[in-house]
Amino acid sequence: MTRTELLELIANGEGSGVEFKRDEVTNYELAKELVALANFAGGVVLLGVEDDGSIHGTTRDYLEEWVMETCRTKIEPPVIPYFSWYRDFEPGKDIAVVRVLGGPDKPYARVHQNRRTYFIRVGSTSREASAAELERMFQAGGRINYGLKPVPGAGLPDLDLPRLNDYFRRVLSSDTPPEGDAARWTEVLKNLDFMIRADDEIVTPTVDGLLLFGTNPKRYLPQSGVRAIAYPGTSPDYATRADQELRGPLVPLADRQGALVEAGLVEQALDFIGRNTQPSAELSGGVRIDRPAYPATVLREVVVNALVHRDYSIVGTDIQVVLFEDRLEVTSPGRLPNTATVNGLRAGFRFARNQTLVNVMRDYRYVDFRGMGIRNKVIPGMQAHNGTEPEFIETDHAFAVRLWLG
Repeated sequence: MTRTELLELIANGEGSGVEFKRDEVTNYELAKELVALANFAGGVVLLGVEDDGSIHGTTRDYLEEWVMETCRTKIEPPVIPYFSWYRDFEPGKDIAVVRVLGGPDKPYARVHQNRRTYFIRVGSTSREASAAELERMFQAGGRINYGLKPVPGAGLPDLDLPRLNDYFRRVLSSDTPPEGDAARWTEVLKNLDFMIRADDEIVTPTVDGLLLFGTNPKRYLPQSGVRAIAYPGTSPDYATRADQELRGPLVPLADRQGALVEAGLVEQALDFIGRNTQPSAELSGGVRIDRPAYPATVLREVVVNALVHRDYSIVGTDIQVVLFEDRLEVTSPGRLPNTATVNGLRAGFRFARNQTLVNVMRDYRYVDFRGMGIRNKVIPGMQAHNGTEPEFIETDHAFAVRLWLG
């Protein structure tokens, strides 16, 4: 960071990734700020700067060693920050910059008086994480699997037996227990992580089991659906051409020959897009050729990715499939997990937030074994279709794919 860049950073004030502190700060107060930044997307603490941006300078002896010791003993798991001096930033006043990255081992905790406290960054403040926020951080760091959680109140009858039979017999070419043998069905489903024994010894469907094969997933998982909207213009408006809540299990029901009997969420979303877009037409050798608004392989990849990789621990919001006059946007709740980045996805980085969902959708051939659909399908598919570049947008709470009509 150059001195000019640092001046600009200070002039802009504290924010999501910037904190000002005098170097008289205690080790546990500094640890709180660094933990909150590491649990977010990383950031910097400027030591020797007042809250109003005025320069106080540093006075603590052996400041760098003290910072490193704080990060080793007051933060769990320990972090190693980047430390740099800016000598004589103002005459006779030094500034120290302590930078931490968005940590791969989230969540990080401050350890103080034998208590671990997890902090997150909210705007320019650091506050203690709620139980739901903490759970999402554990999931993002790969330390828990939300999909394996039991769903209290649900039971074997809440799983769609025809769909399960179709999965085992047609998709996996496997035998199934007799229809009325609940004990054998329960054992088979436990082995596949579709059911789990809860603390009270009752066996219940898992989150993944209900998402994939639930008779009515929305009853227990209100975040399991898709909100599909078509606007007549290029921006959201009260007036819509279509507004539909899509609900049901992820996977379809087919007959023994593979013909669709009942759509899953993938087919429902693709059908909505097809009904609310118009193909273009061109003549080739006197023959009319219709070209869909968006290529089928790209749409399938984008929709399936949203369904299998969304953060299902975030309740109160569905996946959004939104059509505008000039584009399609598919938004999935939750940031990219762990070390995944937009540039990494473009280059072919593979990740699976919900491995069981990925495995089953691969069995249905929704997901290929390479797992690099953005690089191999979405980007080249749109370029070949209409010469446009798809956009991948990560915000604090969601990940979106934008496809242009061209």
